[in-house]
Amino acid sequence: MAKWGEGDPRWIVEERADATNVNNWHWTERDVTSWSSDKLKELLLGVYVENEEGSCEITEVSKLEGEASINNRKGKLIFFYEWDVKATWKGTSNMGVRYTGNLEVPNLSDENDMDELDISVTLCKDEPETPLIFLMKQEGVKKIRTALRSYVDCLKTEFTQGMILPTANGVSKQQESQCSLTSTFKLQFGSASSAPRPTTGVKIPTCKFTMKETFLTSPEELYRVFTNQEMVQAFTHGAALVEGEKGGKFRLLDGNVLGEFQELVPEQKIVMKWRYNTWPCEHYATVTINLTDHGSDTELSMECKGVPGSEEERTREGWQRYYFEAIKQTFGYGARLY
Repeated sequence: MAKWGEGDPRWIVEERADATNVNNWHWTERDVTSWSSDKLKELLLGVYVENEEGSCEITEVSKLEGEASINNRKGKLIFFYEWDVKATWKGTSNMGVRYTGNLEVPNLSDENDMDELDISVTLCKDEPETPLIFLMKQEGVKKIRTALRSYVDCLKTEFTQGMILPTANGVSKQQESQCSLTSTFKLQFGSASSAPRPTTGVKIPTCKFTMKETFLTSPEELYRVFTNQEMVQAFTHGAALVEGEKGGKFRLLDGNVLGEFQELVPEQKIVMKWRYNTWPCEHYATVTINLTDHGSDTELSMECKGVPGSEEERTREGWQRYYFEAIKQTFGYGARLY
């Protein structure tokens, strides 16, 4: 047996209060099938759409067959889910006529792109034709897709806690890192309300820099990390506003970072106006992120231009620590399986 402080760190059992699964080296699995079933029902039963023709809503989830689980291997979280969903929707025209229909999602799984998910909406047999079917097929499907995406987001945030096991003092390394990141950021940059705002009216010397980082996930997932509000809140560990569309605003890290999405190409490119709250009023840098799929991982290439010259080091360090490292620690995109 190696002495304390010597040898392979996988055998340092004192780091674990119960001396099991040291450094999260072994495979652990959590079954979230029951929670997933309840969550899907909760989200789908909240779908409601209306227009000048009338309104429609999902009233019953008649079938939910499948399973879901989260696995931890060497500190990397792997999510698995596969569902066959059937539900009933009811519509009421502006004349008070009622209609009933069905919807089906036969392939909700981690292997299928959410935007290409097959969602079938039909009227029940013998129901007369109605414009409400088009309302459900257009606006209804959009809301159904949003509900299903929310399920996946919750799966990847609500159940990550506890998968990276605690150390002897009862706090996981992941939790320690998250607390450290948040408190350090607040100490370094202060609150949004107290941050000084330099005046404008003079030309600001600016600079440009580039960064590259590799993430062990798909371009699709990494793109959503930057554009989905719940995923941003997960890796920043606080409330955030993220409108993931062209022209959409974002505000995060206690209001210390804010901006606007200028161009969004799913799975490929994100261009944003980006600034620290302490920069001169209305001065933004332009941040361009390109995602390249390498099969087993994704390369992120970032160009940041228009940064105040005196802010280059701080901005570069902020992106490295509070974006890249925080994303890897939160979602497990930095641990490689061998």
